Amino acid sequence: MSGVRIRLSATGGELHRHLGRRQVILLSVGGQIGSAWLFAVLSSASITRPSAILSWLVAGAVFAVIALPWAKLGRLLPMNGAVSRYPHITHGAITGWMMAWAGWLFAVSIPPLEAVAVLTYLGSQFPGLGLLSEVDGTVLLSWPRGVTLAVAIMILFAVINMLGGRLSSRVTDYVTIWKIIIPTVTFIALFLVFNSSNFSIGGFLPAGPSAILNAISVSGIAFAFVGFRQALDFGAELEDPTRDTRWALIASIAIPTALYVCLQISFIGSLDWAAAGVAPGDWAALAESPWASGPFFHALNAAGMAGFGALAVVLLTDAVLSPAGAGWIYAGNSARVVLAMARDRAVPRTLGFVDRRGVPTIAILVSVAVGCVFLVPAPGWYRLVSFVSAAGVLTFLAGGTSLAVILKGEHLLKLGHKGRSRLREIWPSAISFVGAALVIYWAGFQTYNTLFVVMIFGLLVKAILGWPRQPSRTRVQLLAFNVSLLAAFLVMTWRSGYFLATTIEPSAWPFPMYLAAMTIVVAVWIVATCLVDRSQAHSVLQSLWLHLTLLALLPISYWGSYGPTYDQIIEFPIDLLVLVVVALICFSVAVTTGLSRPE
Repeated sequence: MSGVRIRLSATGGELHRHLGRRQVILLSVGGQIGSAWLFAVLSSASITRPSAILSWLVAGAVFAVIALPWAKLGRLLPMNGAVSRYPHITHGAITGWMMAWAGWLFAVSIPPLEAVAVLTYLGSQFPGLGLLSEVDGTVLLSWPRGVTLAVAIMILFAVINMLGGRLSSRVTDYVTIWKIIIPTVTFIALFLVFNSSNFSIGGFLPAGPSAILNAISVSGIAFAFVGFRQALDFGAELEDPTRDTRWALIASIAIPTALYVCLQISFIGSLDWAAAGVAPGDWAALAESPWASGPFFHALNAAGMAGFGALAVVLLTDAVLSPAGAGWIYAGNSARVVLAMARDRAVPRTLGFVDRRGVPTIAILVSVAVGCVFLVPAPGWYRLVSFVSAAGVLTFLAGGTSLAVILKGEHLLKLGHKGRSRLREIWPSAISFVGAALVIYWAGFQTYNTLFVVMIFGLLVKAILGWPRQPSRTRVQLLAFNVSLLAAFLVMTWRSGYFLATTIEPSAWPFPMYLAAMTIVVAVWIVATCLVDRSQAHSVLQSLWLHLTLLALLPISYWGSYGPTYDQIIEFPIDLLVLVVVALICFSVAVTTGLSRPE
């Protein structure tokens, strides 16, 4: 594979370098402090009780490890849409597409999630607006009023991003400072009504250590940390990426960790069980209590202290600005991913258009339009957050593999880095890969299976969209094959009874049958593509590590401690050890199959 060469422009050419150190730090931190601080403290406490504090600390440590290789990559190769472009450089077009697909789905789903958060807080305090409805105990946006207003907020996100880089970043600076001040004032105020007995009601860790890890992925904690990628996806717009990327990544992990831990402690300590309408110690019932639509707002009102009512009103303002700020940041982020995909020719080049002001207008509009689609099936924060988090973390698998391949190579873009695959250079990449795999696993089987199906769907769609560039003699055959395989995959996915299932019904396929069917689909596509289209063979081989990782996580997530309890075979913590071993094997395959001379 040493003969494979890829040409790239580190800057992309047309985007303006307008982000200094302060701007990129505020951009990264602003992406971290959104709706998570408004909802995740209650969601995590309902899962793992007072030990939710430990979930935040563990998450901060894990994401710091995940960020290590990205920090170095961001300094070596600053470019927009970096999360998708790095794997394209080191592991070919197919890997690049799949990571771009996951990254784009993650990024385009954040703005609607934040729009939902804004309206959930407002709707809970002003029921007369008719913004919310309740389905099976879960608060959702009402149709058509709530969903229509959410679409209007999405359009506002697009407008802000199309104002131009400097003006947009100036607005983001002020909003981020506000987003840091208000949560800080909130947790300080709640410490004044602190009740330490809440930490012992029902025990500090009644659900065991496995619940601490599960809460990271399903309660919104992981969602709170994935925003560190802002400094990477805006890399080509940094004035000095070599200096500023590292500082932005450090700040985007350290500041939110400290803030969220303090918020979690203050929320648990200020919890008024009677006001929440929940029996003392019934932590799980919090998720379906009236407080679920506005935990801190209700906590401040229940405290009954002078001045807390005014603070609750300010908090309500922040409940609009914090999610909205994160929403328009990610609207710009998703556009940068589209821009990267266009420059890698994974999508039509028209989508990569950048106007004279350095704004990717078409990419912004497309991303916001697609984001609106997420409002239809699940217009509720708690329903969206787990999948969104898993999709975002999946893209972080590529950081460790890409850096390891770059270090393995003899030269990289004439930067003078002579890479050697020595253990001291590779181990941070390996640990980052394992950390990302663990966070995905902790999300549980239902969430991971949804992500798996979406990823394979994206792979087959890419194969169909790429038919015009395939050899003329095999073009028709490949198109017919990929369309047929996609149709068969969709039928199997629907008939199996696993996709989007909150509980697995008795009529569902036996899991070994489902696993075999999914494995056959992937294997058939790999073999057929290599045999029929020789030009893609090298790219298929370089993507084997990703297919292997996706398939390997499926049985572990089903039979492990976060799968259906009636089929659990691998107990905690043995399942974690199994996953670590499997992840290291997949990482080794990725390093072995990566390009030896990326250019």
